[in-house]
This record gives sequence, C-alpha cells and structure tokens, in this order.
Amino acid sequence: MYKKDTKKWLKHADFIIIDFICLQLSMVVAYFIRFGFGNPYADDVYRNVDIVAELISLFVIIYFETMQGILKRGKYQEFVKTLHQVVLVSLLNIGYLYIIHRADVYSRTVMIWSIVLYFAFDYSFRLIWKNWLNKRGCGTSARSLLLVTVSERAERCVATFEANNYEKFHVAGLVILDDDKVRTSVHGIPVVASGKTLIEYVRGAWVDEVLVDVPDDLEGIDILKDKLYTMGIVVHRRLINVVSASRQRQFVENVGGFTVLTTSINCASPLELLCKRLLDILGGLVGTALTGVLCLVMVPVIKTQSPGPVFFTQERVGKNGKRFQIYKFRTMYMDAEERKKELMEQNCVKDGMMFKIDFDPRIIGNKVLPDGTQKSGFMDLARRLSLDEFPQFLNVLKGDMSLVGTRPPTVDEYEKYQLHHHARLATKPGITGMWQVSGRSNITDFEEVVRLDTKYIQEWTYGLDIRILLRTVAVVLKREGSM
Repeated sequence: MYKKDTKKWLKHADFIIIDFICLQLSMVVAYFIRFGFGNPYADDVYRNVDIVAELISLFVIIYFETMQGILKRGKYQEFVKTLHQVVLVSLLNIGYLYIIHRADVYSRTVMIWSIVLYFAFDYSFRLIWKNWLNKRGCGTSARSLLLVTVSERAERCVATFEANNYEKFHVAGLVILDDDKVRTSVHGIPVVASGKTLIEYVRGAWVDEVLVDVPDDLEGIDILKDKLYTMGIVVHRRLINVVSASRQRQFVENVGGFTVLTTSINCASPLELLCKRLLDILGGLVGTALTGVLCLVMVPVIKTQSPGPVFFTQERVGKNGKRFQIYKFRTMYMDAEERKKELMEQNCVKDGMMFKIDFDPRIIGNKVLPDGTQKSGFMDLARRLSLDEFPQFLNVLKGDMSLVGTRPPTVDEYEKYQLHHHARLATKPGITGMWQVSGRSNITDFEEVVRLDTKYIQEWTYGLDIRILLRTVAVVLKREGSM
C-alpha cells in the first residue's frame, strides 16, 4: 500500500514543529537575557506575543511556502530560506505589537535577541535534522525501490534518480529489460535482472516500489506492469503517454526527479499512517506489559514440561518480502519443525500454503493415549486463546508488524506463492486481520485467505482497523481457534 504525498507544507510537519520550538525557545532565552530567569508567560504582553508569533509562523509557512523543497536545499539555500522565514515572522510580529499599541511596552532588547536567536536556532536545527534524516534514510527502515529501464536510458535514469533521491529510497537494484547485463553495474547500482527474470527477482527480494522509465512503445511493458500490480507492488511509470486501468488506484507523483503515474493497490495519507502507527505503539506498549504478566504463568509451564527456551523466534516474510524475526511463547516441543514433515499429510489447508491440523501432537502437553484418545494440555488452550502470540507486540513496537494486517508467512510458504498471492504482503503483517475474524478455524482454502487479505488492503481505513480489533476480542473469547 502506497503512502501518498500530502500538501506541500503539511508533509514537512517535523520541520514545522522544529520551527515552533526554536521560535519559542528564542523568545524565552531573549527574555532571560534582558530580565533574568523569570517567567515570561506571567506577563500578559509577552505571553500573548509568544502565542501570536507561533500563529504568524504557521501563516508564513503556509502562505509563502517557506518549507517547500526543504530536503533538496543545500546549506546556502537553507541559510537564505531560514532568513526569509525569520524576517517575515519578525516583521509581522512587530506589526502586531504596533496594531495593539504595545510596542512601547515590549522590550526592544528582547525583540532583537529573539530575532537573532530564532535564526541561529532554526538554521542549526534544520541542518541537524536533515542530516539525521539522510542517515536514517540509508538504513533498513527506508522503502526499497527497483529501477526498471532499457539500455539506452540506463545511465541517465540512474544519474537522474540519484541526484533527486530526496526520499532516501533504498535502491534494490537496476533492471535492464532489453539486455541481459546481470552482475554488471551502472554508477554503482547493480543490475539484478533482465526483462525475462524481473518477476522472478521481485518474488524473492524485498521490493516496495518499482520506478519504470522506458519508451512508450516498448513491447510487453504493460504486461509486466500488470503483473507487478497483481503482486501488490507500487509501480511508478514515467509520465509520457500512459494508459489508465479502471480498477487500479493511479495518481501523478514526482519520484527521483521523474514525473510519474503511480499505480498501487491502495494509498494512504501520512496522517492516516501516523494514526495507525500511534495506535500500534499504544497497543504495543499495553501488549508488552501484558506479556510480562503472562510470563508468570507461561514460563513455569514451559520450563517444567519441555526444557528449553521460553520464547520461539522464526524468520518470517513481512511487507513486500522484507524478512524479520517473529517472537512467540514457545508452545511446541523442541523438535516441532522436524516433526512437521511427518504431519504434512494431515494438513487441512489446501496446496500446503499454510499448515493447520485438527490435533497437533507437537504442542507441549498434547498426547495420544494408547487407546487412541487425544489429550490436550494447557499450551493447547493457550494457543486457542492466542496467548502464545503476545510477544508479537514487541514486533509491533519495533515496526516489523502492526496490530492489524495480514498473517506473515514462513519462508517456505512464501517460496510457494504465485504472483497474485504476493498482493497480501502489500502492507505490514499484523497480529490480527480480516481473515482471522472471518472464521479463521474454518477457512482451509488459501485462496480465500488471499481474497480476504487483499480485500482488507484495498478497503483499508483507520475505522476498519478498529472494527477488526474489536471483532478479534470476540473471536478469541469464543475460542474459535487460530493458525
């Protein structure tokens, strides 16, 4: 799912907050310089000026667009733009004092020091914050983007993108459609696939988005684009002459210096994603606290019935193929993975795309008695109540998972995926999701799981997450099982 760009001024909310803090800090420090360490907010005049100055600053940012292109600006350009911001805010602030006839009461020393400190603080912190964003953008938390082009455009495409990579994409590699140049590189970007191997590469790699820069008349490009869309990958097509598809979400964007038509299974605004992340953090904190309480019960049972580690970790496949380690309470015997092969014939899920059996003897405490009677232990109940999944709240806090999403597949399950199965990985995996609250114990058709997960991504809203969370509580209390 694509994070759609927002309004020019709103998308720099972090820099706006920095500006507000620097403005307020400068006025407080200026007051201290003139009057000593008193309370500037105790005086009506100074308190009102401080409040109005923040409103003036917001007006300047919106009306004069002083934050536009802030990530693209060098130190000198930032110096000029910051000075522009400070001068406009200061002049309007002085004008406010004259309008309310308080200019003779407000200290000129405070005003001058406020202007000087505002510029010094704001300029310094803008550079510091941009430097931090640049370093963070090169890490594993950045979005992964694949460049797709042809031989004659390869060098220009890479050079243009690198010169304009202000969003700090992690470049997964370069695909040259009309020639097999795998194991070579262009400006340091490795060529990872050709037209024939593009889809296979994407199936096994972490790719969030694809930027396509090819001639309009290139044969087969629309078929490739449709296959990528089917997999849930966001596709940016350089905007020259493109054909719109009725069911696909499409909008014009600017990516890496190219004007593109972006195609995605769905999109969300930064505000919507921020609300979802805040909900994840809140739920993650509560869930982690409850995990600590559960340890008082789970740890003694695990240690006495099956010596070994309390927590189970396993590599799972997350959003668009990104790998991560998932955490759970260990509810199975230590040889569970080896015994899984012996039990595959009992798998209830068609095609073996997931693993689910009616009675799992690998679960701690589960036994088949000599007379054939099946006896369940405490850990079987814990799994039905989803108590074993509480450590996943740590994954939510880390950002690997969300409270609501799609079930993260194991690596061996992921390797069996067909193209349209990849669409269910177009969002972060979740502790719960659409199919889990739609009869999770009764659904044994993986295609139905994919349909429900894809439906969740296509219809996602913040309200839908809340409804799923409420329904999850009801499902767990009814002990309808889990997978």
